[in-house]
Amino acid sequence: MTIKMDRKKFLTYLGTGTVALAAASTGIDGVMDRVQGKEFHHSKKKKPKKGPLKFQPIEPTDKDDLVLPKGYKYDVVAAYGDKINLDGDTFGFNNDFTLFFQMEDDKNRGLLWVNHEYVDDKFVFGKQIDGDYSKQQIKTILYNQGGSIIEVYKEKGTWKLDTSSKYARRVTGLTPIALTGPARGSNAVNGAKRVQGTFANCSGGKTLWNTLLTCEENYETTSEAAKLDPTHYGWVVEVDPFDDSFKVRKHTYLGRFNHENTCMGLAKDGRVVVYMGDDKKDACVYKFISKGKYDKYAGKGNSKLLEEGTLYVANFSEGEWLPLTVDAVREAAGDDKELLAKFQSQGDILVNCHEAALLIGGTPTDRPEDVEISPFDSTIFIAHTNNDNHGNIHGHITRFYEKDEDHGSLEFQFAIFAAGGIQSGFSAPDNLTFDEDGNLWTVTDISSSKLNQKVWEPFGNNGMFVIPTDGKDEGNAYQFASAPVEAELTGPSFTPDESALFLSIQHPGEESESLSSPSSMWPHRPGDHMPRPAVVVITGFKK
Repeated sequence: MTIKMDRKKFLTYLGTGTVALAAASTGIDGVMDRVQGKEFHHSKKKKPKKGPLKFQPIEPTDKDDLVLPKGYKYDVVAAYGDKINLDGDTFGFNNDFTLFFQMEDDKNRGLLWVNHEYVDDKFVFGKQIDGDYSKQQIKTILYNQGGSIIEVYKEKGTWKLDTSSKYARRVTGLTPIALTGPARGSNAVNGAKRVQGTFANCSGGKTLWNTLLTCEENYETTSEAAKLDPTHYGWVVEVDPFDDSFKVRKHTYLGRFNHENTCMGLAKDGRVVVYMGDDKKDACVYKFISKGKYDKYAGKGNSKLLEEGTLYVANFSEGEWLPLTVDAVREAAGDDKELLAKFQSQGDILVNCHEAALLIGGTPTDRPEDVEISPFDSTIFIAHTNNDNHGNIHGHITRFYEKDEDHGSLEFQFAIFAAGGIQSGFSAPDNLTFDEDGNLWTVTDISSSKLNQKVWEPFGNNGMFVIPTDGKDEGNAYQFASAPVEAELTGPSFTPDESALFLSIQHPGEESESLSSPSSMWPHRPGDHMPRPAVVVITGFKK
């Protein structure tokens, strides 16, 4: 396959972060020649059906509802405060990433992992808290973050929550969690081998051995409020939804930064590769390559592969993955005594990953959020949400092409797959997933304080879009859903047969001044006195 990009289309993308950087260093024609001249022969482990869109795209709207195309409907599966098991555990606040695990013997039943990212005082405590939180309030804050494991089942065409589940439980900011890897027990984490809890859980990913990885993103606020050691947060956490005896663990070799998600693949030689983004302005894209090789017969024993390997950061202008090793970082530090004192061990580098990455030449980019590997051609898609520091107001989606289609390669090419803006109909791309037709699904993350205003007015509420990744419509976005007022759509997760899509509706009515005057009342459930974050299931997909 040859990457095709005409000059006019290329020029419309300049100024969108990574391409502008490459163009500035090599010239527009140089970039175009390299990209157009590079041949990529796809492995095609899976072949997309490439059928026509199965829905009639909707128009932007500011309606206080989850608006879908004709023929589709949604049902609320679990909302903030709902009981999830017989022990009385409740569904946490501001649900984000979802991941569906189908039961082996029943396609109409499964476990759903759901992240909980942060709390909002006015909805959790009834008012904004001024000053320090009480001990009980801190406990409430920590409990309502982390993750929920819920059991769901389909009955008469509708997916429901099974509150009698033996699997349903919470992993929260109060759960004891082990550290693995070089930072475990090191001075960089103040000697800790075990830490308290996980919170600020944004997105995540699935492992090849059927566990999940949940990512700690903007951990600073909660760790400060709870007076917890900040070096214990900002990690990737592994959980087995089916086995409570599996020790929840934070893998320090995957680095400490504002993690959005993980995406796992295999190098051609069998090593495990994990791609990640650091969700903040002028932050980097990473990948970890394990030292050992994946063994499909080892099951959860493969988790050890995440404890030893090499973490790399992407340098876009060179098309190289740079190793974040002690030698590389200390060499880059030169004679700077302060930096040499800071970076003495691999644990130091992992704990201070963002600074170390920039020091060795990692490229600062425009809020790299979700990273996903195409199941059809091995290319990597990165949602760069936006960065007003550089005028990239609407963001873009970058596509990586690893050399020789090998995730273990240390060389790559890249292109801007789709750019946000009024020409495409979307702004601020965030979470990503694929369907069987080879389409990329993305949800958007326009700040709730900016929705329907100024340059964001044409987009209406946040939405969900479908973008073909090949063929005549490659890169063109079609809107599938519109979020309720001031809400963000997050964590789309299909069932294996793609007959249903789980989706989080996060922070509806976030800009409400008080409970007495909410700007949204979604999901409009009888008896509710406020909006509630919730997970829904969308059905109506034609098979």
